[in-house]
Amino acid sequence: MLDVVDLTKRFTTTLAVDGVSFRVGRGEIFGLLGPNGAGKTTTIRMILHILEPDGGTVTYEGLPFSEATRNMVGYLPEERGLYKKSRLLDTLLYFGELRGLSRNHARERAGAWLKRLDLHGQEQRRVEEFSKGNQQKVQFVASVMHDPPLVILDEPFSGLDPVNQLLFKDVFQELKQQGKAIIFSTHQMDQAERLSDSICLINKGRVVLGGPVRDVKKRYGKNTLHVEFDGDGAFMENLAGVHRALLYERSAELELTSDTAPRAIIEQINPRVDLRKVELLEPSLHSIFLQVVGGPAPHNGEGGQTR
Repeated sequence: MLDVVDLTKRFTTTLAVDGVSFRVGRGEIFGLLGPNGAGKTTTIRMILHILEPDGGTVTYEGLPFSEATRNMVGYLPEERGLYKKSRLLDTLLYFGELRGLSRNHARERAGAWLKRLDLHGQEQRRVEEFSKGNQQKVQFVASVMHDPPLVILDEPFSGLDPVNQLLFKDVFQELKQQGKAIIFSTHQMDQAERLSDSICLINKGRVVLGGPVRDVKKRYGKNTLHVEFDGDGAFMENLAGVHRALLYERSAELELTSDTAPRAIIEQINPRVDLRKVELLEPSLHSIFLQVVGGPAPHNGEGGQTR
């Protein structure tokens, strides 16, 4: 459906995007990942021709992006693009008509989406009266109400509480089941891992890894011990045989050295905390990013710290 090949963009002396390539097919949720400033938003804006690339190509169903294909895409920008004094329903009708819907069709689509996102009955409220999370919902509806086959969402979880993050994830799965392609950018590795079929991870404008999530994780081996416990786990960062530890409130992700048996680590941990669960797993995307790039990792939504 969408092919991005060698996209490049330079701003004065800064090479913001350096040869980014990926492909997204129908019925696929694709995570465009990386820390803040990695080049994700610039890449999205070049895909949509909001910014003209210095190099590379973007094709949709084999054809270059044009005015004819623009309405085939739904776009949720990172920054708010709503008219604060406008009433909710008027806002959605306006955006629907911009996308070619009749007023009656736009009203019907808006009503269905507002009901799905728990905003039904608030059609006459002004946009400025809504919370940041509900404004994000409104902007999402504006981006999908014309039923586009390709949806591009820049940091869609911004401003959403945990309940509404789960709601958005359910909606993403529904769109996927309808055969739509979804591209979403995020700097939260845990969200991307749970939601994406495939990923492209960018750092400093360059692709550092990509492909189906399952294949990416397999590529880095099954050498990570996930531990859930009660007690103080700070000592785990200094255990012999642990290459890297990601410590959370009551759990840890321990990347083992190649010559370390999991049993040896468990025997060191068991006397010092109350173990609730131990699993040998493939590393998380958060951990893989650290292996590939080193240094500070993108923010992990569960509050993990690298030790």
